[in-house]
Amino acid sequence: MANIALIDIDSKNFPNIALMKISAYHKMLGDNVGDWYAWKTYDKIYKSKVFTFTKDLKVANAKEVIQGGTGYNLENKLPIDIDNMFPDYSLYNITDTAYGYLTRGCPRQCAFCIVSKKEGIKTEQKYKLSQFWNGQKNIKLLDPNITAAPNSIELFEELADTKAWVDFTQGLDLRLMTEKKIEAIKKIKIKMMHFAWDNIEDEKIICEKLTMFKEMTNIDYRKLTVYILTNFNTTFEQDLYRVYKVKELGASPYVMVYNRQTAEKKYKLLQRYSKPVFRKIKTFEEYSGKYKKDVSANTGFNYGS
Repeated sequence: MANIALIDIDSKNFPNIALMKISAYHKMLGDNVGDWYAWKTYDKIYKSKVFTFTKDLKVANAKEVIQGGTGYNLENKLPIDIDNMFPDYSLYNITDTAYGYLTRGCPRQCAFCIVSKKEGIKTEQKYKLSQFWNGQKNIKLLDPNITAAPNSIELFEELADTKAWVDFTQGLDLRLMTEKKIEAIKKIKIKMMHFAWDNIEDEKIICEKLTMFKEMTNIDYRKLTVYILTNFNTTFEQDLYRVYKVKELGASPYVMVYNRQTAEKKYKLLQRYSKPVFRKIKTFEEYSGKYKKDVSANTGFNYGS
C-alpha cells in the first residue's frame, strides 16, 4: 500500500479531472490518497498544472514526483489505464455534477489556443458518457469543439437522454452550427451555452448563426454566453463593438483577456462591464466614467463620441 499525494497547482475553484482520475486509479489499487503536506513523506506525489502563469510549487518529500498538465508542457499525457478511469469526485467533495469530455481535438488551429497542438486538428470522440457520468443531475462538458465532431448530433442526443442539466463550458463553434444540430441541442436541458467570437472577420457568419440559434431555441441571455477574445489581434474599438453586438443579439458577452496579467486596465474594465450584472448599464462609457483617463489614453478609442 503506497502513500499518494495530489497537488492541484492552479486552485480548487474548478476540479482537476486528471487528478480525480489518478485518485480513482490509486484507490482501486488500495493506496492511500490525499492532499499534500510538507511535513509528511510520500511514495509518490502528482502535481497538475493547467496554466503556464500559475506559480509552481517545489516539493521533495517523496520517492517520486510526477508533474503533468499544459502548465508544464503539451507532451505529457495520462496513461491510458488511468485516463479511462471514472473520476473520483470525492476529491473535490462533488456530489451532483459530472465533469468530463466526450471529444478531443479541434480543426481551427487558432494561434492563441493550444488545443490543436496538444490534441490534434481532428475532432473525434475519445470517451463514453458513462466514463464520467452515472446519474448526476448536472453535467459540465469540457469538449474544446464538440460541434466539429462527425457524430456531434448523436452526442447531443445522448446528452439529452440523460435528462441532466448540461453546461457546455467551452465555446461551441457557431460557424459549424446547422439547423439539424440545433434541433438536437433543443432536446437537451440547457444549464448554460457558450459560444465564441474570437475573430472580428467572422462577424457575418457569427451574427447569422447566433440569430438562427436564438430564433430556433428561444434561449435568452441568461443561458447564452459568447466568449470574446480581446488584447490579441484586435483594436479596443473592435473589442467594444463585439461586446455591444453580442448584447444587441440577445446574448451575454464574456470578455476573455489575452495575457491578462500584463494587459492594460481598459481590458480588465471591459471584462467587468461585460458581466450580466451590469446589463442595465447601456454603454461602457457610463460604466467606466471614473476611469475615463485610463481608457482614453493611447488607445485610439474616442471616449464619449
